[in-house]
Amino acid sequence: MRLLFIGDIIGRPGREAVARELPGLREKLALDFVVANGENAAGGFGITRNVANELFGAGIDVLTSGNHWLDQREILSFIDQEDRILRPQNYPRGTPGRGASLYHTRNGHRVLVINVMGRIYMDPLDDPFAAVEAELSACALRDAADAIVVDMHAEATSEKMAMGQFCDGRASCVIGTHSHVPTADTQILPHGTGYQTDAGACADYDSVIGMDKFEPLQRFTKKMPTGRMTPATGPATMCAVFIETDRTTGLALRAEPVRLGGRLIPIVPAV
Repeated sequence: MRLLFIGDIIGRPGREAVARELPGLREKLALDFVVANGENAAGGFGITRNVANELFGAGIDVLTSGNHWLDQREILSFIDQEDRILRPQNYPRGTPGRGASLYHTRNGHRVLVINVMGRIYMDPLDDPFAAVEAELSACALRDAADAIVVDMHAEATSEKMAMGQFCDGRASCVIGTHSHVPTADTQILPHGTGYQTDAGACADYDSVIGMDKFEPLQRFTKKMPTGRMTPATGPATMCAVFIETDRTTGLALRAEPVRLGGRLIPIVPAV
C-alpha cells in the first residue's frame, strides 16, 4: 500500500499548495490513502467545515489535528458526525470527537489512523503512550488493519522519537507534527516502522513557522504583541512523507520525504 502523510497545513497558502500538488502526486505515486494534519488550515488556527470539505475535495482522506483543533469553535457542531477529522486521542474521556478510527481505501484496504498529542511543553493531557497502546492492542496490524498511521503531535523531539520506538514493528509509520519544519531523519526503524520526527508544514517558508514575520519578530525582540498572528502569504511548499508498506506485514518498505513548490528544495520519490 502507498500512503502519504502531509504536514501541518497553514492557512490559505497551505491549502492552495495541497490543491496544486496533491492530485498529481496521487497519480504519480499511485497513492492509496492520504492523511494530513489540518489543525492550522483555517486562517492558521483550527479548522472549519468549509475548509475541511475543501481539503477532502483536494484528495485528502483523513485530517488529524493537535493543540489547535478547537480554535474554530464551530468544529463542535460537526466533529462527532465527521469521522474523517480526528482530534488527539489522549484528551479526557467525554471530549467531543474521536482520536482514532479505521478507514477503508478504494481498494478495500483497512487503514487505522491514530492521532495523539505529546505532553512535554504542551497541555497536560492523558498519557499518549497508553492511548496508542490501547488502539494498537484493539486493532493490531495484520490482524485487523492492513496499515496503521500514527500522528504524534508534539513539541519535544525526544517524545516524538520515543513514540516511534514504542510503535516500532506494530505500526506502518509514526510521523511527527506541530514543529512546522521538516526534519532530515526519514527512516525505517529496526522492526519496520517508517518514521520522521516532523513532516514539516504546507506553508510559505519565508516566515516564522508559517506565520507572517512581523508579529513573531515583535514578540521576540520587543516582548510587545501587537496583534494576532496570521499566515504568511507567499508561495507555499507542500511538505509530506511517503510510505510504502509490505502487503503481507503492513510494515514499511519505503519511507521518503516529499517537498514541492515554494522556497524549499523539491524532493519527490522515484517510482
